[in-house]
Amino acid sequence: MAYTVKAVAELAGVSIRTLHHYDEIGLLKPASVSHSGYRHYTDTDLERLQQILFFRELGFGLQEIRDIVDSPSFDKQQALLTHRRLLLEKQRRLQALIHSVDQSIEALERGTPMDKNTMFEGFDESQLEEYRQEAKARWGHTDAWKQSQERTSRYTKQDWDEIKAEVKDIQNRIAALMDREPGDPQVQEQIGRWYHHLNDRYYTVHPAMFRGLGDMYVNDHRFAANYEKVKPGMAQFMQQAMHVYADGLDANG
Repeated sequence: MAYTVKAVAELAGVSIRTLHHYDEIGLLKPASVSHSGYRHYTDTDLERLQQILFFRELGFGLQEIRDIVDSPSFDKQQALLTHRRLLLEKQRRLQALIHSVDQSIEALERGTPMDKNTMFEGFDESQLEEYRQEAKARWGHTDAWKQSQERTSRYTKQDWDEIKAEVKDIQNRIAALMDREPGDPQVQEQIGRWYHHLNDRYYTVHPAMFRGLGDMYVNDHRFAANYEKVKPGMAQFMQQAMHVYADGLDANG
């Protein structure tokens, strides 16, 4: 079936100008163009547009999106699993925000102070941002990413709650040890927990990859910002401690 640019714009909720721009940069070219210059799109084109809009939601730039969807290794199913996980996290945040609003209304009606923990429930975007940056850092071109997708696609809300609690505990314990050297045994014990957390929950991590993740926590300002919110200087401390841990793994074979 053929669709005009106007029909596609209405279906997808984007502007005709956006579709023209996607055509001009080679991101979404119509299947055919009539002698009069009218663009016509197919169902396959609509599927590609859906992926483009999902990746745009993840925070990718248009050039990045084009490189991803044009890659021979691009896996539509894995991409959709990633998008689903992001949307479920957004749904969770919205439900938490609605609950916070309801509690605020009740507190006002009762004339009593609102519970401070409930007051800001749902405003924390760290988990959502973590998903976005995980996608940007390791999108679909490695076995580790595919392994992560296979595991996490089976996780329940309870699983994610447990994971969030684990991450928070590890981060808080590391933050409390930042007055020590990165190679301190207690620091290394917690970094080891982080190493095993990644292996158990997401994908198989080897020493070189663990070092690379530590570097990414510093070099990618979005990752760095998440750690700096826990404690200033934590991103660099994590990097140094993870390098020490990876060196120890190499030394022990």
